[in-house]
Amino acid sequence: MRPSPRPLLRLALALTLPACTSEPDPAHTSTGEPASTSSSPSMSSATDASTGEPTTGEPTTDTTSAVATTEVSTTAATGTSIPDFGDHLPSRCSETARSIVCPKTTVELGPWQRDVHFQVPLGEPPPAGWPAVLMFQGSFFSAEITWNATPELPFGAYWQTLVVKRLLDHGYAVITPEAKLDGGTFWDTNVPPWSLNWESSEDHALMLEIFAQIDAMTFGPIDAAALHATGVSSGGYMSSRVALAYPGRFRSIAIASAAYMTCSGPLCDIPELPPEHPPTLLMHGEVDLTVPVSTAKDYYTALLAAKVDTRLVLDPAEGHGWLPVAPDEVLQWFTSHP
Repeated sequence: MRPSPRPLLRLALALTLPACTSEPDPAHTSTGEPASTSSSPSMSSATDASTGEPTTGEPTTDTTSAVATTEVSTTAATGTSIPDFGDHLPSRCSETARSIVCPKTTVELGPWQRDVHFQVPLGEPPPAGWPAVLMFQGSFFSAEITWNATPELPFGAYWQTLVVKRLLDHGYAVITPEAKLDGGTFWDTNVPPWSLNWESSEDHALMLEIFAQIDAMTFGPIDAAALHATGVSSGGYMSSRVALAYPGRFRSIAIASAAYMTCSGPLCDIPELPPEHPPTLLMHGEVDLTVPVSTAKDYYTALLAAKVDTRLVLDPAEGHGWLPVAPDEVLQWFTSHP
């Protein structure tokens, strides 16, 4: 196994990009406790868009956060509590007021020598193996960043690592493959010609290899029938892609700052969706200048029309990146769709 480089120049360039998100408040970090049993954990305002009424359950007000989610929409009953997926387990990750670090193992897959990072929870796995989450990186940000974050990183990277911690702490294995060029590019899903001919893409070949290695237990004891996917920006589009390209593989998906698999920023044409589309959580900042929030709303509308279980979470104070509520929302969504 070779080291997985993360060129300093690329990271320095990325850090100079305009960050549309506010710097995370370390006081808003998770303590490893179960998320609220409210349908909208750690939110100060939430309504059901279909009725205009408050969602079921009392929303939790976090006085340490400036988050004010103005729209929460769902086709399922709200107020779902998070099952006990192992709160008694010690955490693999270390968390301070200024950082979150989760250790990982790295393997190389394919003739392309693509790094894939992974970790399983502490403790004994369920008889069928751990449920697992594939998390896809955003453009130009190596998947290595997923495992080690500080509040200074842009695009909500701190909340992304907190998502990883929450998942590991609640009994989910996490797998984070790198995009091409050691994570220095983006996923093929919405890039011609692969956007229209997915089977010809290198990323498709990588996904088939990941599935094979899951079956071979390369990533540890994982339940191949209990897979979920999530990602931000390009990784959000990729989450939509795997949901549709591999029917029956994924129990649910959670998309941050992205939309349908072939959309790209404001260019977004969403066809009629199949009813077999996996349940989908959409999280989006309303001041996103990279991926317009309208595209997430259009995807949500198409999912509703297909009678797919879906939820849309909007934050008026956030731009392009992970939302501060993502750790609670993603965990609750996946545990609600075992």
